[in-house]
Amino acid sequence: MAAAAFAKLIGKNLEIVLVESDDIPTVGVGEATIPTLHIFHQLLGISEQEFMAATNATFKLGISFENWRDVKKDYLHSFGFLGQGCWAAGFQHFWLKGRERGIASDIGDYVPEHLGAREGKFAVLAGQDLNHAYHLDAGLYAKFLRKIAEKNHAKRVEGKIDKVNLNDKSGFIDSLTLASGQVVEGDLFIDCTGFKGLLIEEALHTGYDDWSHVLPCDSAIAVQTKTVGRPVPYTRAIAHDAGWQWRIPLQNRTGNGFVFCSKYMSDDEAKKTLLANIEGERLNEPRVIKFKTGQRRKHWVKNCVAMGLSSGFIEPLESTGIHLFQRAIVRLLLMFPSQGIKQSDIDEYNVQTKEEAEHIRDFIILHYNLTERKDTPFWRHCSSMEVPESLKHRMTLFKDSGQVFKKADELFGETSWIQVMMGQGLMPEQYHPIVDMMGDDELRDFLNNIKSGVKRKVQNWPDSNDFIKHYCPSSVNT
Repeated sequence: MAAAAFAKLIGKNLEIVLVESDDIPTVGVGEATIPTLHIFHQLLGISEQEFMAATNATFKLGISFENWRDVKKDYLHSFGFLGQGCWAAGFQHFWLKGRERGIASDIGDYVPEHLGAREGKFAVLAGQDLNHAYHLDAGLYAKFLRKIAEKNHAKRVEGKIDKVNLNDKSGFIDSLTLASGQVVEGDLFIDCTGFKGLLIEEALHTGYDDWSHVLPCDSAIAVQTKTVGRPVPYTRAIAHDAGWQWRIPLQNRTGNGFVFCSKYMSDDEAKKTLLANIEGERLNEPRVIKFKTGQRRKHWVKNCVAMGLSSGFIEPLESTGIHLFQRAIVRLLLMFPSQGIKQSDIDEYNVQTKEEAEHIRDFIILHYNLTERKDTPFWRHCSSMEVPESLKHRMTLFKDSGQVFKKADELFGETSWIQVMMGQGLMPEQYHPIVDMMGDDELRDFLNNIKSGVKRKVQNWPDSNDFIKHYCPSSVNT
């Protein structure tokens, strides 16, 4: 992603070298995204149809959370926007009064993407808001982006990093020595070396803020299966005794995985849990991945910028991984040190990156902490753990008054917070008094008009799988 973006957007007067190795194995599991990927693709001029065909992609309209609030209590966190509010109060206040009066239906009935996900319908239409995301093969996406990078004159070097060479005086990185003995020099280095952080941590010793006390899962298992039945246009996140399982439908197969806490479940138990809850013939052997949630104390140090897993890791519950890669790329493009590296740019980059990661962290913690599950030691721990004050305030504010406010540059907006907090069982104790300016009949008409509009819109969408067959059938041999 970084090589493609820098080569395409500002590479004319730069020498861009991409160091990577085909010898390093990739899992090749399905990957889920969020709608912000449209921004990255628009910047690079990527055709949606071409991208989807090349990566076996399907459409994603949200995430189904199963057994999270409690066993056999499910809800859907959909993309898009919730109903219609007014200057003083969001739609949730009108819906809350409607619910109290018995004239409002499920809150998802007022979001087109929510209804479309439930009915398995979707289409890309002229003038339509880009409120959809994708399920894609991450390995194929990397190859797709590599071609864009090389087409725009990025030089790819095959090899593994053996040594990071620092300048004795400045402490900056002068060069990398590869296992082959080749030396790659540079002025600015982007560390995409994964959890190890070969440059940002092993060479520059940045330090790491560990979030495992509020995000206790530290392990994952991934496995692919043949597709059984018709893929649904949403990701499934299925909670189990000590973690949760993902199910991501691609055009040609299904990506499966299990995120769990090793304190409460062994690797063998986790494998058994995952394999007992997959559908279709297994295509590869399960692979265990260990991780620690958190972030580097600094993401840009001297002439090195960490991106991706070398920068930090927040588990994939809300599919924010690729978004964070994308944001790091765009942020560095905005602050690109073309006239030399300035500490003010470094400091601003680090502040923005830290705040964005902490916002996403809070949203993920919400799913674990705000639960009625008490059936296993893991869920009892999650429901009782001390959460950040920033999250505690959001939950208390919503409970007391139904209010949700999005701060500038935060990823998740009001609709997302409302759907997850209500889905997890937190219902406001009151609504905004401006809603009482409407009588019951007027409120009923207001709610019904929105609901009818959503229904009419979704009725015009075809079956999502039929649409994919016509719009972006896979071009990959399987």
